[in-house]
Amino acid sequence: MRAVVLTEHGGPEVLTLAEVPDPVPGPEEVLVEVVSTALNRADLLQRRGFYPEPGPPRRHEVPGMELSGRVAAVGDRVAAWSPGDEVMAIVGGGAYAELITVPERQLMAVPSGVAVADAAAIPEVGITAHDALVVQGGLTAGGWALVHAGGSGVGSMAIQIVRAMGAHVVATASAGKVEAVAALGADRVVDYSSADFVAVCAEATGGAGIDVVLDVVGGDYLVRNLQAIRTSGTIVQVGVMGGGAAEVNLGLMIAKRASLIGTALRSRPLEQKIDATRRFAAAVLPAIAAGAVRPVIDRRFGVDDIVEAHRYLESNANVGKVLIDL
Repeated sequence: MRAVVLTEHGGPEVLTLAEVPDPVPGPEEVLVEVVSTALNRADLLQRRGFYPEPGPPRRHEVPGMELSGRVAAVGDRVAAWSPGDEVMAIVGGGAYAELITVPERQLMAVPSGVAVADAAAIPEVGITAHDALVVQGGLTAGGWALVHAGGSGVGSMAIQIVRAMGAHVVATASAGKVEAVAALGADRVVDYSSADFVAVCAEATGGAGIDVVLDVVGGDYLVRNLQAIRTSGTIVQVGVMGGGAAEVNLGLMIAKRASLIGTALRSRPLEQKIDATRRFAAAVLPAIAAGAVRPVIDRRFGVDDIVEAHRYLESNANVGKVLIDL
């Protein structure tokens, strides 16, 4: 099969298409013919050598953390899937390839109304957003979320999940993405270069504050996130695009009885990934099938253009996901 292989680490030019052996499914695994995969910022870090796939190194280092496709074959003990089924999943790596093996329970059916080629835009951002906001953050109907980087893949999905569950959302975005983020259903959109999201959160909530913050930025946002949340509010940190070091006002954190949670999907044990997948499937896939939540696709590239695709994601011009068609 063809796959995008890393033989060294560095800029986008190190991404190489190569022929590698076809994977063979184990007894409880499914062999999936990949139709599409999607880019994530973790892929950019892995390409540079900073975020390796968890577990023992593979013979060939193939990036890619999510996929959609069709079942090609199943292991001896697989009961839930049959050849031809349209599926999608998060994985620890290896999705930049024509074939991949996935544990049976980690797969989800592609929702009705979504093309299999578009479904790769769902798993990573959808599970991340739902797990952070609802499972770990405790957001409920009627509550308020603050979603940073509302035009990102995670942000664009998070806004829709919040609205579909009957909660409210303030989102931050760059000036060029404000209109697109507002169209996703955010109650308030803050251009972070010209407005103070703390003040907007206070106004939107009548001074009560935000229940849950979903932050992919980090850095000096932490201080302002603490200012924006209500008493007993929660900040869930899923990325550090703005820097990994930050000062914390512990006095304010204690006074607000605030919770700060750091989380990542990729490094979790398999059973935890399966649990997050199943929770997302039960809570959000019906909303996707009903059209209340949709995959947001900014641009798609053929696998032969993987270098250009990485350069595009690094430019931060996208609103939603960047897909790769295999």
